[in-house]
Amino acid sequence: MGELSGKVAFITGAARGQGRAHAVKLSSMGADIIAVDLCDQIASVPYPMATPDDLAATVKLVEENGARIVAGQADVRDRDALKSALKAGVEELGGRLDIVIANAGIAPMAGEDAWQDVIDVNLTGVFHTLDVAMRPMVKAGNGGSIVLISSVAGLVGLASPMAGSVGYAAAKHGMVGLMRVYANLLASQNIRVNSIHPAGVDTPMIDNDFTRKWLSQLTAETKAGPDMTNALPVQVLDAEDIANTVAWLVSDAGRYITGVTLPVDAGFVNKR
Repeated sequence: MGELSGKVAFITGAARGQGRAHAVKLSSMGADIIAVDLCDQIASVPYPMATPDDLAATVKLVEENGARIVAGQADVRDRDALKSALKAGVEELGGRLDIVIANAGIAPMAGEDAWQDVIDVNLTGVFHTLDVAMRPMVKAGNGGSIVLISSVAGLVGLASPMAGSVGYAAAKHGMVGLMRVYANLLASQNIRVNSIHPAGVDTPMIDNDFTRKWLSQLTAETKAGPDMTNALPVQVLDAEDIANTVAWLVSDAGRYITGVTLPVDAGFVNKR
């Protein structure tokens, strides 16, 4: 029996990258998974986004861990679609919901609609996730844990003068406000809410030609910075590093931790 046996976790942006790592890690600990992802392209995003095949690969990995999974395509910007996907998963997996990982996010940086798209996905999408998930969690009456996947850009003023880049930082900072409000609102139900703030993670959102070029230009444009390096001698983190922290935070080991902004960043924030 795993530490999370009998529990159900809802994960957005689960088709690949960090979302897939969370699904694999939590299922390895015994949790059943409700996985959603847009599995489509947003026009302002300059790198390829996840596909239905990516989501199918997540399903296979979770099932190989011996866990159940209900997976579907849903856009976090569409509250009704997100609610329907979650409802279907909760009903199929026995009526309970214990863990929520609000992971879905984009990094468009440039483009005419970049500001609005990144706010809609990275901030409003997280609000929608919280809004549709808290009711079944409260109804189940088992308490639980909600983790918002923010960024070091949600703790420091890291951005280039592009609408999407500024919007990314604004959205990731806004997630902290959501986290703190819901940590207070849900504490009486024994539901904990925290945010995790990774430095650069080796996922398709970072490991692509556009983002590599943007990071290179961002570092080269001014002699004074910004300094994009971590304090520890590691350039990027693995998605599994973030998933391991999430697993600890949602387990009983983190049962009294709520309202916390937790950097998982190899010392990036501490250097600022």
